[in-house]
This record gives sequence, C-alpha cells and structure tokens, in this order.
Amino acid sequence: MRPCQPLRACLAPALILATALACAEPTPPFHNTYPHAGKASLLAWQWQRLRDGVPQAPPGGWDLPAVKTDPAALKAPGNNPSVTWIGHATMLVRLAGKALLFDPIFADRASPLGFLGPRRVVPLPIELAELPHIDLVMVSHNHYDHLDAEAVQRLAAQPGGSPRFLVPMGLKAWFATLGISRVDEYRWWQQTQEGPLAIHFVPVQHWSKRRLDDDNQTLWGGWVVEGEGLRLIHTGDTGYSQDFRDIGERLGPFDMAFIPIGAYAPRWFMKVMHVDVPEAVQVRADLRAERAIGMHWGTFEGLTDEPLDEPPRELARLRGEHSLSPAQFDVLKIGETRRLEKAVAR
Repeated sequence: MRPCQPLRACLAPALILATALACAEPTPPFHNTYPHAGKASLLAWQWQRLRDGVPQAPPGGWDLPAVKTDPAALKAPGNNPSVTWIGHATMLVRLAGKALLFDPIFADRASPLGFLGPRRVVPLPIELAELPHIDLVMVSHNHYDHLDAEAVQRLAAQPGGSPRFLVPMGLKAWFATLGISRVDEYRWWQQTQEGPLAIHFVPVQHWSKRRLDDDNQTLWGGWVVEGEGLRLIHTGDTGYSQDFRDIGERLGPFDMAFIPIGAYAPRWFMKVMHVDVPEAVQVRADLRAERAIGMHWGTFEGLTDEPLDEPPRELARLRGEHSLSPAQFDVLKIGETRRLEKAVAR
C-alpha cells in the first residue's frame, strides 16, 4: 500500500462534508437529455484514492509536451484562422477576425482554494495579459477546472473593453456578483450571432456545481461556431451520450471538433460525466467531424486517477485500430498554435 499524501488527508474531511450536504439538496432544475446511471459515490472514490495512493507522478515528475506561445504570431494574418491550446479545456480560436476563448482557467489550481486542489503541472504557455483582445468568451459550465473567477474579471477589464460572455442558463447571476454585465445566457439549441459568426449552444451529458449546495442549478453544454467557411465545436466536459449523434445530424458535419480525451479514471466513477479515449473516438464519428483535437488532459495533477500522459498514447493506439490519421484526431502541445482549415465540403 502506498502512503497517503498530505493533500488527500486534508481534503478527506471536506469531501465527507460535501457528500453529506449534497444528499440534502432539493431536486435540481437541470437534467441531462438522455437517461443514464446515477453518479457513483464521491466518498467511495476519494477513499479508494487515499487507500491506493493514486495518481502518482513518475520519478522526476511528468514530462508533458509544451511550448511557449508567441503572442505576436497569434495576430499574424497568415496564422489565422487558428487554434491555440492553453491547457485543459482552455482553447483560443482566431476566426473571422474575432478572438474566441473557451473555458478560461488561468489559475494555478482548479479549486476554490488557492492552496489545495488539482495543481497545474505545466506553466501557462501565455499569460492572460499577453492574449490578443478577446471578443467572445464561451463557458461550457461552472466547474472550477473550466471557469476561473479571476480570469473572467481580468478579461472583463481588458484594454479596449470587455468581451461578450456566452454562458449556460443560470450562470449570468454568478457573473453579476463579479461585476460583469456583458453576459448572455443560453439554453440548449439556442443560437446567436457575433458579427460574421453563427453560434449555437448544444447539449452534452454532464452536470454543474460551484458550491456545496448548488448541484445542477446552472446548465452545461458545448458550443458550435460557424464562420469564415469553417464549422467548429467545443464539446466542453462530457460523458458519452446520444447527444453527439443529435448534434451531428442537426449541425454537422464539422471541420474541427475539440473533444475531451482525459480525466476518465476510475471508470466506475467517471463514466457518467467524462468520456474516455475510445468514447472520444466515437464522439468524433457521431459528430461527423472530419478532424478533431483532444483536450482536457495533461494539465492539472490530481484531478482524476489516470497518468497525465496516458490519453495521447491511448489515442495513438486507437487511431491504428480505426484507420485514422493524426490529421483526423490529434493532440496539441500545451501552448501550440495550429492553423484551422476547411475539411468538409458544403
């Protein structure tokens, strides 16, 4: 048996309290589209982690692919449209003359506490102040590894004026508590425009929680963006469901899909809320996405139990089994910028 790490010992009492409070909550207003198994016991998972001492970094720490992002290159006309992976689910997209930021988290920890919780293991490849002027921020849901309060406050105060924040239904009130007013909230399948961009909020299988007492009080989902002849989807955080076939039929095909490939272990706990790599490959097929980039891995240590560097290895193995090329489903280095190109005929 591996020794318990001090962080887990500190978190255990809080997790017990959170579990107890969650059991006393009223019926939440938001639900997933399709029936699925209930969430497994958080307390049982945390006890298993304490017992087994996982996840555990290899000797010398994690060796994760990363590069420094060149802020000037983001603005060069020849490099756009483009996508830059800032880490986890934070993606910067330059499209149709607009700068779009998905699921902004720039904090060192994915946690309400600055000294506890999953820790960023690769330094930020670009500082928030180095970003181009952001026109749109799109938030998939309110979990701490997808929404950073300090980041959105700083974005709202950026030189040249606040971006427009697009958020799931119920989350606008939280932004108001931060003094951020340029916020529009959406239900599934609602759409909007931003200049030349057409944007849709779409359903995925997940849940929301920001406090001990607010399970599913705000909605969750993914974002479809179409412009400059390209159609993209950022699926946010998701378990596998028929939602992706629905999205593919209604809004596909897609030139590019950003799909989670990490945060999947242990499966008995994570399956309802997070796809694993085989399911991510199926998501790409369901969406009718010609190309995909795997996100939601290699950034925060201690978020889930699989090794941080395992998802891209598993993706490479499955590409061979499914006769997929790296161009069809690939990963980026943290900080890497890649040009986006039209991949499907319309």
